[in-house]
Amino acid sequence: MLCRGLGNLEGQAEALNCLGIVQQETGDYPAAAASQQQALTLFSDLGYQAGLAGALNCLGVVQQETGDYPGAAASHEQALALFREFGDRLGQAEALNGLGELSSRTSAIGQAREYHAQALAIARDLRAPLEEARALEGLGQAHLRDGNPGHAAAHLQQALTIYQRIGAPATQRVQETLQNHKLASTNPKSQPAAPNNETHQPHPPAAPQEAG
Repeated sequence: MLCRGLGNLEGQAEALNCLGIVQQETGDYPAAAASQQQALTLFSDLGYQAGLAGALNCLGVVQQETGDYPGAAASHEQALALFREFGDRLGQAEALNGLGELSSRTSAIGQAREYHAQALAIARDLRAPLEEARALEGLGQAHLRDGNPGHAAAHLQQALTIYQRIGAPATQRVQETLQNHKLASTNPKSQPAAPNNETHQPHPPAAPQEAG
């Protein structure tokens, strides 16, 4: 790794964080967890709080997928606290959606709705379509688990419309949910917009300012 050869610790941490995201998306969760843990160590040593928060949130996603729910809760909560500390509202929406998804997995449906509702308000205020769609999908899934198909269909249809517009891979997942539960028509003639690289991953942290 070039950054390692140059002794660039910040570059190494960011590269490991990105590597972990790719490994998570390809289903290699043990490797993803290892990469994120290395990134966390470097960000912590550097005192780079934005990078640390992002890596924690990514690790929380991996921990959810591997069934480490207590670990995922701790990671997302730490990330949320850090994002709030330095005023990163988009990061807050990402962490809140992560906590909402975790709450649904652990059948804490009321809590899931609260987290996703908070994320939705922030995402709409920021005009951040990916996190808005994640929040709407999360609310839909929560209502579905709570036996409220009408509300579930409404939220999932809104999420689907946004996912289609931005060309997100999650489009297919929501279409399948609607079809499998016979909630509503998914408008198969509607074509999703061309991808604009908005993927299900935390946004990259801003570079730290150099000391004057």
